[in-house]
Amino acid sequence: MTRDVSLLTLQWADLPFEEVARLASEWGFDGLEIGCAGDHMDVWRGATDDAYIQEKLDICARYNLKIVALANHLKSQAVCDDPIDERHHRMLPDVVWGDGDPEGVRKRAAEEVMNTARTAQRLGVKTVVGFTGSSIWKYLAMFPPVDDDLIEAGWEDFSRRWNPILDVFAECGVRFAAEVHPSELAYDYWTAKKMLEVIDRPELGINWDPSHMNWQDIDPVGFLDDFADKIYHVHAKDSKKRLTGRSGRLSSHLPWDDGRRGWTFVSVGHGDVPWEDCFRALNRIGYAGPVSVEWEDAGMDRMRGAPEALEFVRRAMWDAPGASFDAAFATR
Repeated sequence: MTRDVSLLTLQWADLPFEEVARLASEWGFDGLEIGCAGDHMDVWRGATDDAYIQEKLDICARYNLKIVALANHLKSQAVCDDPIDERHHRMLPDVVWGDGDPEGVRKRAAEEVMNTARTAQRLGVKTVVGFTGSSIWKYLAMFPPVDDDLIEAGWEDFSRRWNPILDVFAECGVRFAAEVHPSELAYDYWTAKKMLEVIDRPELGINWDPSHMNWQDIDPVGFLDDFADKIYHVHAKDSKKRLTGRSGRLSSHLPWDDGRRGWTFVSVGHGDVPWEDCFRALNRIGYAGPVSVEWEDAGMDRMRGAPEALEFVRRAMWDAPGASFDAAFATR
């Protein structure tokens, strides 16, 4: 059950796609989780343009790389978000932002995600990774007081917007792996459970990224055990808690690399995630999919960090013993 180790290209979208493919190949990655940003993947073209699809396939073949997934976090974020505001304007392309009317943005974001499924199908890719957005994240502090009906309305909004998207995923034979992440409807254990209850269908599962669980004090191993059949994709990203008398769990509106924050992202293996236990759990639940290195360490150059992360993952990840274990003990 040797797993592919891939590189998520979203954090490399400032470089041409072929340059990122070349680097990933030289470092020894097995494949790419292609981010829908920069010139890496335009799903509006990919959904209909045969030549465009072939161009991407040819580049990956040239560098002996598999395409393990598509990632469309920024656009999928806008499907359910409320409010839609200047933050979205700065991260969304014109084809999704349009005139900025919030409901129009949400509808165009939904169409973008549907086109991502169509593009994935044409590439022969089975998984799309992304966010869901949330109309109720703004209620996180639960003050001013928030009645249950407001929270339930957020889940109803999620169901109303995402079921038609997932209908397209079903038609395409593609799955959506929702990343459990702050600012989404599913951001911790109980909200992930709720998400999978509200939309209980095979097209919807989870992208497991333990870095976001670590700083929230959620056990990433227990999460794998409890959601075993819904782990559709894995990100290898780490985080480190820096809790002091001045720094807490939240961001204090400080930048990622500000030392006053109570936590930060670090290169995989440099943080607090218990990776050995996590990889043993992935073996235990039978996860055979790829592990994608996601680079977000503001304190280390990515050209050094990405190959180092690959080396760490390969060293820390091993196959389950399987039948060989039983056979060895049967001969005692």
